[in-house]
Amino acid sequence: MATEPPASSPRVLVVAPMPPEKAAYALARYSRSPDSIVQSLEWVRGHSAEKFLDTFYFQYGHASIADLGHCTLCFEGISELAAIEIEDEQLWDGQAKSTRYQDLSGSRAVIPEDLRGTPHEVTYLRAARAQLRCYTDSHAVLVASLSDANPKPRSMSVARYRRTINARAFDVARYLLLAGLPTNVGQVTSIRTLEKQMRRMGVSEYPEVRSIAEEMHAACGAVPGCSLDADSPGEALAPTLAKYGDPDTAREQALGRVAAWARQNFSAAPGEAPHDVDLVRPSDTLDEAAATWLYAVTASPFRVVLDTVSTWSRARKSEVLEAALQDRNPREDLLRPFHSGYRYIFDIVCDLGAYRDLHRHRRCQQVRQKFGNASLGHETPEELAEVGLQPAYDQALAKLAESRNEIGSFSESASHYLLPFAARCRSLFKMDFAEAEYIARVRSGVKGHPSYRKVAWEMRERICEVEPELGRLIDATHPSVQDTLKR
Repeated sequence: MATEPPASSPRVLVVAPMPPEKAAYALARYSRSPDSIVQSLEWVRGHSAEKFLDTFYFQYGHASIADLGHCTLCFEGISELAAIEIEDEQLWDGQAKSTRYQDLSGSRAVIPEDLRGTPHEVTYLRAARAQLRCYTDSHAVLVASLSDANPKPRSMSVARYRRTINARAFDVARYLLLAGLPTNVGQVTSIRTLEKQMRRMGVSEYPEVRSIAEEMHAACGAVPGCSLDADSPGEALAPTLAKYGDPDTAREQALGRVAAWARQNFSAAPGEAPHDVDLVRPSDTLDEAAATWLYAVTASPFRVVLDTVSTWSRARKSEVLEAALQDRNPREDLLRPFHSGYRYIFDIVCDLGAYRDLHRHRRCQQVRQKFGNASLGHETPEELAEVGLQPAYDQALAKLAESRNEIGSFSESASHYLLPFAARCRSLFKMDFAEAEYIARVRSGVKGHPSYRKVAWEMRERICEVEPELGRLIDATHPSVQDTLKR
């Protein structure tokens, strides 16, 4: 018979950091035996975590075990495009370099791997340098203008005032930044998320991202190169995972099959262009799932796709899903476009900079269409026109588009590195009301970037149109409310 622990025994025990796979092993065993955590740790010291994970996680599919071990990875000198791909995980925690608090004028664009050593590399670098010059010049003008319009309050220090004015100027100038500029990302994820991330990135359309996935794979089997304890060599990060995490070709093939089906069978019905922030409410889950798959492989608005799909027979709708599910491994989770039944589905067209920020909201399902849809155009911030910078801005984006088109004839994916943050893109966000309220309230605040503030406010407006009682519960801030010196 089990005995009660002594009254003096602590109920909360702090476990010191340990290699992720050993942490997963210890906690998994802890849940499967009557031993204390101290006894479980003693057990782990004398047994192989690699063998345990090999058997129970990778062979038996006990996936939750891999959620018990966490690891920290940092990515340096990667492009903004690669950062977006890295962060595209729902259970992801991390931070990327800020464009608000860092001057990026001295950056050197990341060269797409398929341009290296080709004549297009020169075109690419020349275009990137010209764009950064415009960014630098625009920032200087904006700082002067904002300083004139917003004198330093007596209560604010000079250093804080300068940082605030600089940040506001960067907010406007960032429309000129490029998707190919370098950034850094630090992340903390479970082993399970890391495996999914590596597999997904291994089939990216961008060679840079695929090569990063290979480096991640190698890093899992190596001793960490960074540590607070410089004298300790440490242990390999995740040696078992290093044997797995192969590129997810099934995901790539599913998207390819649906795209091929769409080319033969789908033609979007013409209609009026919806709002840039469009709230769509499918009444049928089959319609939603089929429309989401087609949305993912086309350039059509979700409302247009859904209206077309809703006229089809159920058998034809099912063909879309069958194409996606063909040759599916039954142990694999359903892919993201299958996530259906959400009450609030927002089809959002916004600039790349705003998408980059909104993309970091995890408590929702996101499906993004391919970057580089020229028909969506680009955003022009009003602040540039107010200080006389719009002609230079328009000219810079026009020249950039010429270079992008030239490179696109050689490599479409490489041309995306020359997309300015001003370029508009389309993405689908599915969520419940609590997440819609959170995004609309937090992202519409005066501290935020004007671009995503507009999106957040429009989300609130769309909800008010269909459910005014709930919409009124969202304490969002209208974009016209400004406080330049509030951070």
